[in-house]
Amino acid sequence: MGIQVEFNPDLALRSFEESKNQRKEEECLPEVLEVGKKYPFLKRGQRNYYFLRDELVPLLETQGNQQLSRPVAAIRMLEATHFFYEEEVWTKGWYEVVEVYDKNDETIHFEGFSHINS
Repeated sequence: MGIQVEFNPDLALRSFEESKNQRKEEECLPEVLEVGKKYPFLKRGQRNYYFLRDELVPLLETQGNQQLSRPVAAIRMLEATHFFYEEEVWTKGWYEVVEVYDKNDETIHFEGFSHINS
């Protein structure tokens, strides 16, 4: 018997539209991302995130099955906790938005796992 754990160098959430009917609000991007604001997140599974005081990680939009957008924001992970909900392990936590990117912006904001200062 093993332990299934996923290591995530980014935080990928569903579109805001999915929070209106089929997903919990914390599983989705907020309607508007604001710099300096803290938001909760919720992900199915036991996930480990990149926690370093001075490092930022990309916030992405996912459509599922590893279908990921370009970064929509640079965030700082603040907290991640594993817990059981209806016999499944979930991860919940908080992140703080440091930069927000325009969807049409073609600028590269991350090189591998490293944030490129704007």
